[in-house]
Amino acid sequence: MSGTPRRAAGEGPEANARLFCLQGRVAVVTGAAGLLGREHAFALGNAGGSVVCADLPGERLDLLLAELTESGIDATAVECDVTSESQVRRLARQTMSRYDRIDVLVNNAGLDDKVPAGLTDSLRAQAFENYSVDWFRKVLDVNVVGAFICTRELGQVMAGRAGGSIINIGSTYALVAPDQSLYESSQGEQLFYKSAAYPVSKGALLQLTRFTATYWGKRGVRANTLCPGGVFQHQPAAFVEAYAARTPAGRMADASDYRAALVFLASDGSAYMNGQQLVVDGGWTAW
Repeated sequence: MSGTPRRAAGEGPEANARLFCLQGRVAVVTGAAGLLGREHAFALGNAGGSVVCADLPGERLDLLLAELTESGIDATAVECDVTSESQVRRLARQTMSRYDRIDVLVNNAGLDDKVPAGLTDSLRAQAFENYSVDWFRKVLDVNVVGAFICTRELGQVMAGRAGGSIINIGSTYALVAPDQSLYESSQGEQLFYKSAAYPVSKGALLQLTRFTATYWGKRGVRANTLCPGGVFQHQPAAFVEAYAARTPAGRMADASDYRAALVFLASDGSAYMNGQQLVVDGGWTAW
């Protein structure tokens, strides 16, 4: 009967395991060769899914594919610029040609707001008062427009098959403003500014998530946002210490900290979750 809740079959450990199993499902991860993208690809593959790794051409993408394959994961790599409609359509076609289905889309491709290298006064250029409109647009083009194109092209495949999960990778900065004091030296000197471009782009993904969830919800497509906290990448010690002090967990995240959350959103374990954000930040936004 329409509107009747769907009950998970069975009880016990095996029933729980089935909830989070992605066996027979196909997941597309954009920005797969990056720090978090690699973790997403392995998480989905280790859960039993086939993984399509989409990213710009380069050695990192080739290396990722080799590592996944060596680990026994069914994976393929597709060179793709998410800001190009034709390339994203090709990504959808190639995925369907190989697997004849798309079950999960992880919109992970993203651009941080670092200014171009080589500027004589990069700190001044990073300041909000001087931040370039061109740089602002470039960040939004990848982080927002790219996610929109991928959602439109791959999401309609899911809607046509009456099922799928779209996961947008957001940020704590989609929820709260950057704390510029984190980017000061121990003497209080500003070393770097976090611009408006990155948090604005990540905030926009929350609304793209809500739109998609309501637009395709009746056709079995779910959309949610995973909002991770800061990931340790050998940043300056002063920054790491300041971030850890600001976080109830007392540390920055390891990239692997988000694997379980991603599998949850991709799997039937989150079957009744739609249009929401899952925040995994060590308590950063709890203050």
